[in-house]
Amino acid sequence: MKFEAVLFDAGDTLIRLCGNGESLLHRAAATLGCDPLDPAEVAGVWQRVLDRSGTAEELAKGRDLSTTKHREVWISLYEAAGCESLAPGLSTGLYELTVDAASWEAFPDTVPTLAALRDRGLRVGIVSDTGFDLRPALDRLGLSPYVDAVVMSYEYGVCKPATKVFLAACDKLRVDPERTLMVGDNPLTDSGGVAAGMCVFLLPRPARTGPRGLEHVLSLV
Repeated sequence: MKFEAVLFDAGDTLIRLCGNGESLLHRAAATLGCDPLDPAEVAGVWQRVLDRSGTAEELAKGRDLSTTKHREVWISLYEAAGCESLAPGLSTGLYELTVDAASWEAFPDTVPTLAALRDRGLRVGIVSDTGFDLRPALDRLGLSPYVDAVVMSYEYGVCKPATKVFLAACDKLRVDPERTLMVGDNPLTDSGGVAAGMCVFLLPRPARTGPRGLEHVLSLV
């Protein structure tokens, strides 16, 4: 099959938050002017964030369906995990840090892969479950010149794996789904591209450092 376009998930596929969760908590505390936090307590709080964030209960709250809901749900989760016991206001500070464009980094092979796709004449889109605007981060990281369309769940009121967001991206790119490759890392959400008529390529979990493995995409197109 000859692909005419490639869609990418954003978080943990093309970009990710700089540093680990514990470092984010320390950075958020520093912006509040707090004394240094106890590393063991920070580790415990962040582990609770990780344990809760992917549960069915949390996902059912619709955090990626609107900017208001995104802020509300994440700050509430941080509070429940114990951020306020570390420092008053830390839950809000952590949230503001995570949605700041300066807090995101691209994988080393992201721009080279997108540039290679552009050189081969393929259109590129991003389909992301997110409750805040990723475009400032894409601009800052130099990805925007290689991206022809961005579809974010909060703008459409629906998340992956619903076919609506995948088909919306195809409409923006003016390409048929069967001529589109979807690249992501979450089999529960990104695989929705199959129901939309696309081929889907799923990446393994990213390594802590180094390239994401996006060169495999080029072998498929």
